[in-house]
Amino acid sequence: MSGKLYIVPTPIGNLSDMTPRAVEVLNLATLILAEDTRTSATVMKHFGIATPMISHHKYNEHTAVAGIIERLKGGEIIALVSDAGTPGVSDPGFMLSRECRRAGIEVETLPGATAFVPALVSSGLPCDRFVFEGFLPQKKGRQSRIAALAEDPRTFIIYESPLRLTKTLEQLAEACGGDRPASVSREISKLHETTVRATLSELIQYFNLNQARGEIVIVVGGKEVPQVEKIHKNKYKD
Repeated sequence: MSGKLYIVPTPIGNLSDMTPRAVEVLNLATLILAEDTRTSATVMKHFGIATPMISHHKYNEHTAVAGIIERLKGGEIIALVSDAGTPGVSDPGFMLSRECRRAGIEVETLPGATAFVPALVSSGLPCDRFVFEGFLPQKKGRQSRIAALAEDPRTFIIYESPLRLTKTLEQLAEACGGDRPASVSREISKLHETTVRATLSELIQYFNLNQARGEIVIVVGGKEVPQVEKIHKNKYKD
């Protein structure tokens, strides 16, 4: 009888965001796959979780996944965690989930912390329809990706390093226009959490004077559709 893979979100900052169910599943599991066992050890110690852990990250997942699948086929209950947030969202997790699906192994993902949702809601920008980009390509394909996002009418969300924040805001302003509304959130759920809401040009000025630190989420308003185009679309809507 096959085992089961649980994908378990962990807090992105405040440990009080850990759910009782996540603690229950991590105690139930026979093995925890952690992106960095040193980082996850702090969380496990805080909640009294003594389940054995091994590393599972982007550098070893290609070679490790086959062995994990065999353990799951043997009936083990295995939990996957990342350093913070939900595995698979800009973190390792997709490959293992895909291989479990192919092998007919049950996968259950617990709801929980992820940085882009509170950043989106706090931005004050439309969140009924949005695009999550994660980290943009560093070189090849970066400019074409930004150009495509600039034309999208939906709000879009980007993760960024504080060292690259100003440069990315400048690239976004060049493609979208400096008057495009946006927000920058940092250190979500942590002691020094902040969200700055302004136009892209104003955000560039602000972060040129105030160096950002910590984890960064950029939220940018979508391209406005001219009113005439909206009327035309509604007229011929099925």
